[in-house]
Amino acid sequence: MRLSSTLVVARPALAAFAAMGVLWGSFAAVLPDTKAMLGINEATLGLLMLAAPVAAVSAMLAAPFTAGVLGRLALPLGMLAMAGAFFLPGQAAVLWVFALSMAACGASTGTLDVLMNARVAALENDRGIHLMNLCHAAYSLGYAAGALATGLARGAGWTPGMVLGAAAAVSVGLALLAYERDGRIVGLKKPKGEKVAGLGVVPLIGGAIVLIAFLSENAAENWSALHIEKTLGGSPTQGSLGPAVMALTMGLARLAGQGLLSRISARMLLTGGALLAAFGALVAAAATGPAMAYAGFIVLGLGASVVAPTAFSLVGQMAAPEARARAVARATVLGYFGYFFGPPTLGFIAGAFGLRAAFGFAALALLVVVALAPMMTRAR
Repeated sequence: MRLSSTLVVARPALAAFAAMGVLWGSFAAVLPDTKAMLGINEATLGLLMLAAPVAAVSAMLAAPFTAGVLGRLALPLGMLAMAGAFFLPGQAAVLWVFALSMAACGASTGTLDVLMNARVAALENDRGIHLMNLCHAAYSLGYAAGALATGLARGAGWTPGMVLGAAAAVSVGLALLAYERDGRIVGLKKPKGEKVAGLGVVPLIGGAIVLIAFLSENAAENWSALHIEKTLGGSPTQGSLGPAVMALTMGLARLAGQGLLSRISARMLLTGGALLAAFGALVAAAATGPAMAYAGFIVLGLGASVVAPTAFSLVGQMAAPEARARAVARATVLGYFGYFFGPPTLGFIAGAFGLRAAFGFAALALLVVVALAPMMTRAR
């Protein structure tokens, strides 16, 4: 299928992934100013951010019900809810209000994550084409755009409220592109009265791989700005470039990874990506200046970029057709423990041992993927 036709097919999901990337990229790049606005340290910030994963997991478990309620407008309505949620943290100078706003961000993105990954898995298998890397590339490129724009805005004196308000407005615009005549997310609920085969271990292994991949991604995306500014003495503009460089690298690498699965095995892609990402995390941890940190984030991004999309695709391919959406949803729930619990966990490590130790922990976690990859492919 030609690229133009592929983009048309994937348009609703691409818009959703891009919107989520813009919002999280803006949030991560303005995090040093948000921390200063709240007057807290890394450990306290990590504790407040725990509200996001708790709400996200609850929302993910309720996603089958939510998909039924939202019907054919599931993706655009989910994106509008997410935009409204991300407007809140920049307005919250009181700690408990900030925690509630993070819960809203977690609930909205958790729901949308399940919906959009299930939609992509259905499109992949209905059309017989690979879309997961392309859609995750849209997230990374959106993240990079949000982080870069935030760096410029911070240099111009914008407050966290102004930055996140602008990002929310962009997400509202992208929600219009997510509309399709029948965008219902089907297959998330187990059919009543029917004997359906169990999901097996594939979603569990795939979810564990995604968890580690997202944890390492968020190590760089959410804490790189602070690492560059606090540990390495960089300026606010240099700090905002940290998550931007990481996300831009991942976006471009995922576009390249769109065709890699047809040339090399999924196991090789998972193993090689994890090893490369672990090396990049170690370089970032040992960085002596912003330039070395950027190099580490680039290598980390190159490796981590293909891990989660490849695992998601394998789960969708290996599941029975009637259980595909539920298998992807289960892997998504498990995987996003890393996405949402990663930043708070790394915040606690940074608070106790420093940001270098947090990146070192991410490198060790990535090595576990090397053991899980053959288990995943053998489960076929």
